[in-house]
Amino acid sequence: MNTPSHVIHGLWRDQAAANHEINSLEHWVDLARYLDGAGYDLMFFADVSGLRSPWNGSYELVAREGMQIPTNDPSVLISALATATKNLGLVYTSSIAQSLPFDFARRISTLDHYTRGRVGWNIVTSFSDNTYRNYGHDKLVEHDLRYEIAEEYVDVLYKLWEGSWDEDALRADKQAGVHADAGKIHKINHVGEHFSVEGPHFVTPSPQRVPVLFQAGASPVGQRFSARNAEGVFISSPDPQSARGLIDETRELAAGYGRDPYDVKFFQGLSLVVGRTSEEAREKEARIEELSSVEGVLCHILGDAGIDAGALPLDTPLSDLGEFRGIQGWIRWASEAAGDAEPTINDLGRAFERSSRIVGSPTEIADKLEEWRDAGIDGVNVFHAVRPGTFSEIAELLFPELRRRGLLSDDKSGTLRHKLSGGGSDRLPGTHPAAKYRGAFTDNSLADKVAEPLTLPARV
Repeated sequence: MNTPSHVIHGLWRDQAAANHEINSLEHWVDLARYLDGAGYDLMFFADVSGLRSPWNGSYELVAREGMQIPTNDPSVLISALATATKNLGLVYTSSIAQSLPFDFARRISTLDHYTRGRVGWNIVTSFSDNTYRNYGHDKLVEHDLRYEIAEEYVDVLYKLWEGSWDEDALRADKQAGVHADAGKIHKINHVGEHFSVEGPHFVTPSPQRVPVLFQAGASPVGQRFSARNAEGVFISSPDPQSARGLIDETRELAAGYGRDPYDVKFFQGLSLVVGRTSEEAREKEARIEELSSVEGVLCHILGDAGIDAGALPLDTPLSDLGEFRGIQGWIRWASEAAGDAEPTINDLGRAFERSSRIVGSPTEIADKLEEWRDAGIDGVNVFHAVRPGTFSEIAELLFPELRRRGLLSDDKSGTLRHKLSGGGSDRLPGTHPAAKYRGAFTDNSLADKVAEPLTLPARV
């Protein structure tokens, strides 16, 4: 995230960290160039445009620790990063709350051209009151309604991307003096419950036409949305067994929508702390724990569950918080961490912090990643502690072992969809719901007469 503190809170204070240099274009360009050369597949930007939950009744903690504020707009970066990279995929988050469909479609199609087909979109519905108030709403839109709006939002985009320009509409024929064939450019005339968009799309078909679609919904309705629309799903399962269950469920749902279930790829969020030896890795982990902000972690996870525990001591038993939804898995982990003692709020923070972490030598981490691979994941979304150190240590120490085992490909060429599909098409497969809009608009082209032309009376 284009912010000082994203998931592993507090580490921006490390003397070697450049996490706080978010306003430096050179910081991001240098990082992207390094990732591209090192063999990473894509650079993914999460994003928010609303405050996280308060802690102890105020936002003092999130401001002091840079917890997702300030956050710069990642879409502005993509063009610059495209010029600095050759193969790296560039994926960013945009909420259905922050841009109207026509505006967003135009922006990301432009970026798909400028990246030569390396752009992707992480679809989010946003979950903060502040976000929705920032975009003109009175309060947060109810959860299931947000996904209902999201379904119409993406369908509008599919119509613009896939249906507005026929395959041969763009001619750029200088000899004939025809840049585009008006009879093959179409308005979509969408009128729905939440959006009204006439069209046509104002960008010619880009290398992928549709950016690679990512999503991370974990609720039942979010999982169904992913199964229908997503090509990449970001997951944060606590263990490989849980990941397998989630992956199997989602792929079964995808098949129910008529899709090939293996067109949906899954990327597990993991923090990888790698050393040349186990001992060196543990020393690095100790440094991470020394700088980690337990309060920041607790504000992040408890706030998402609607709980402000900032006024309570960290040794408060979790049972004092009462019954609440959303983090039951983390409570179980906290209980295991506490052993015979009753788990506390502090135990919860530490359990969450460690839950996604794999620590060890290259061989030890590769062994663990093979377990995740066998559970069905297609890749890893790296949760970094420090920039650029986390990424360089993984590339220099772990990547050689992953390549030796065949867990990391060397060929990173082509569009992002080509890479993630294992060498398949640049375009969405015909079983994706967007494909039904190919050639769907034939009776409302720009060639239709829309008004009588002005004529002047003949001169006598």
